[in-house]
Amino acid sequence: MAAIPLRELAQVIRSKNAGPFELTFDIIFDRKPAYEEVKKSGALTAEKLARLYNIPVDDILVAMFFDPAMAFKMTVKRRWQQGSSGERDTFGAAQHAPLMDIMIDTQSNLRTSDQAR
Repeated sequence: MAAIPLRELAQVIRSKNAGPFELTFDIIFDRKPAYEEVKKSGALTAEKLARLYNIPVDDILVAMFFDPAMAFKMTVKRRWQQGSSGERDTFGAAQHAPLMDIMIDTQSNLRTSDQAR
């Protein structure tokens, strides 16, 4: 069994503003085998993501897979209101980085870099 970073399995990993009080994260796959492998790995649970972001699990409003789009979505409460004093990322575009290094245990070689496009 090999462990592969999520960034090598997903086509898109992004975060963005979801209003003044929430951030949303998207992980989008372009290959069904990679999507299914990540989904069955159990790596993207609300509990694990709360630990990763050092937030209470109750601050995760949505953590779900969406099969028709081969995607995972997470929405969390912002730690502070958008644009308030101390805000470091008003657009929420730099919050996805910790997701990129989540290790996914896999039986297959599913790296995006190994696939012909």
